[in-house]
Amino acid sequence: MSQPEWAAQALQSFDAVVQATPGFRSRDGQRRMAEQVAHTFSAAQLGKVDEDDNGGPPGRAIAVIQAGTGVGKSLAYCAPAIALALARGTRVVISTATVALQEQLVNKDLPALAALMPQPFRFALAKGRGRYACKLKLDRLAGTGEAGDADEDDDLFAEEEAAARARRPQQETQARIQFYAAMAQTLARGTWDGDRDSLETPPEPEVWHPVAAEGASCTGKHCPAFGQCAYYGKRKELVGAQVIVANHDLLLSSLGARVLPELDNCLLVLDEAHHLPATALQQFACSMDLSRITWIERLSSRGLRIGALLEVEEIADIPKHAAQLRQTLQDLARIVMDVYGPALKSQRDTWGPARVRVPRGELPPPFIAPLGLLAASADGFLEALRAISKALRAEIRDKPEQARRLSTQYAQVGMLAPRLEELHATAQLLLQDAPEGAVPAAKWFTLETDGDFIVVKAHASPILPGSALRNHLWSAVRGAVLTSATLNSCGNFDFFLRETGLHGDDAATTLEVPSPFDYAAQGTLVAAETRADPKNAAQFTAEMVDALLHDIARVEYGALVLFTSREQMRQAVDALPTAMRAVVLVQNALPRAQLLQRHRERVDSGQPSVIFGMQSFGEGLDLPGRLCESVFITKLPFAPPDDPVGEARAEWLRAVGRDPFSELVVPATAIRLAQWVGRAIRTEDDMAHVYCYDKRLVRTSYGQRLLAGLPPFRLERRGAA
Repeated sequence: MSQPEWAAQALQSFDAVVQATPGFRSRDGQRRMAEQVAHTFSAAQLGKVDEDDNGGPPGRAIAVIQAGTGVGKSLAYCAPAIALALARGTRVVISTATVALQEQLVNKDLPALAALMPQPFRFALAKGRGRYACKLKLDRLAGTGEAGDADEDDDLFAEEEAAARARRPQQETQARIQFYAAMAQTLARGTWDGDRDSLETPPEPEVWHPVAAEGASCTGKHCPAFGQCAYYGKRKELVGAQVIVANHDLLLSSLGARVLPELDNCLLVLDEAHHLPATALQQFACSMDLSRITWIERLSSRGLRIGALLEVEEIADIPKHAAQLRQTLQDLARIVMDVYGPALKSQRDTWGPARVRVPRGELPPPFIAPLGLLAASADGFLEALRAISKALRAEIRDKPEQARRLSTQYAQVGMLAPRLEELHATAQLLLQDAPEGAVPAAKWFTLETDGDFIVVKAHASPILPGSALRNHLWSAVRGAVLTSATLNSCGNFDFFLRETGLHGDDAATTLEVPSPFDYAAQGTLVAAETRADPKNAAQFTAEMVDALLHDIARVEYGALVLFTSREQMRQAVDALPTAMRAVVLVQNALPRAQLLQRHRERVDSGQPSVIFGMQSFGEGLDLPGRLCESVFITKLPFAPPDDPVGEARAEWLRAVGRDPFSELVVPATAIRLAQWVGRAIRTEDDMAHVYCYDKRLVRTSYGQRLLAGLPPFRLERRGAA
């Protein structure tokens, strides 16, 4: 079948689904998006391509589609993508940024679509190992509340966890034992699937981490609990699925690991794609603890003992590598204090928490030799561990009757090996020099206290997400669609294309599909000015809070107030009159689901309800109709000014004669502001007001750029009182 025929068939499937959906109205924008998806995925050349016959490298096709609220983008990409995948004998990977969208796709959108598509298809949810419980770990913890007896497993925990356990009250330890025992029982009975997210109340990270499955400590099919493994049970579902719903973290962390289908032989959809650049920076950043280092001795003794039993020759140099690592980390911690000690002391002349960034990514000379030694020692140590792991896997395969004991030994090495890998990666990135004109890495050191103990850490990160994505992701992808309601910034796609590494990529095309909503008729943007300059935080916040309280007193049903800092929100909460406190729900005062449920109950009963929240409430909340008739934006949502990666990037831009505020800060703020404003109008019947108390939105040239990226609300200006 030819490319045009594939595209036409995919679009026919989309049309058939729309026509078969009860009460569903055809939307021109949705069909335009479906056409672009069908065209893009039909043009991508998948699998092995003979370059001699093709006349060049395989054909790539990438579509960047902004689909405004109400377009119905899930159906617009799912129906044609799945139809094309079935026709071409391949699979679709849908990657999202939030659990909420993953659950919506798996529990609602895809089941509804499967009932209407002419061809059947299977779908599955893909999560990282860490979302599932390891049965071996859980069985041990269920009996002791920790990871086993002192000889075998106690030292698998990081020093910070060991210190926390020492301070933990006895009753809390007993509560954990009971909690792990209950988890083990529900897993054994089959009433729980081992997925952290499916627990009625997901545990806190420090409770979950000891039982979480990890690749470094897993022996896979050789594990004696493999048949009951929650993670591998879910992996089996992926094998037979034509549609796999993943997330950006898993997509980037598993590149080349065969957890997901090969990206050169599948169709990739990235929903909530505006999150992709930030996720990339998080994935490719690294850090190492220079102070808590006793784990090295534990890993060394473990490796030596197990390696000797298996007669692994490579263990001979482990003592040397371990000693060098310990000494070098201590040297580096001392050098950090010698060079940056004064900067790491707070204004109160006490230690931490504090951070100091290395200007231009150029480490002072005293760091270079120790970091080189660290990288070399870590590399040698890792080679020895790889030899031990290989020997253990062979032993497990040859002696299945000893699999449980051998798998435990494998875990004992594997639990600490990632720390060694992180040391190696961090040392290498810290040592990375940027040639003249090239982009340097961000490098910084932090200091914090853990009880009476001072903890020094070293950090490094790329500063351009686009470069990392171009090298690691787009080099492997043949066909992709990136979509969100906020990809356009200040009226164009340039910023997003640069951030994602697609700027100048001949395979990338863009499409803007406007929302079907009549924003001018449905909404009003109230620019409520203050006398105080927003840069003067104290005066501005005091004046803004007065205006905010006056405005929310008139709320009849649901409203959302979005703050740019915890301190700003705290001051607003403190200023609430007694009568208004019963109306306001504050983020983190209740679990998110409970808070939103209480909000809905109040509004449904005819009572006013106002949610106070920050950035995480400015995106993804779907509160249609009376649930959100007003959105109050207390201040323009600029990113925190002390982010070390942002600082390093701005420094580099200035060094090459570019303006970081205009090129980076304003476009990023435009996307964030558009998300916040997008909470107001969710359906074609909604009527809402958006209030912004930051006069820079209407008084500055960059404010006009921000306005250009917002829906065309009717603008109403309100002067300072």
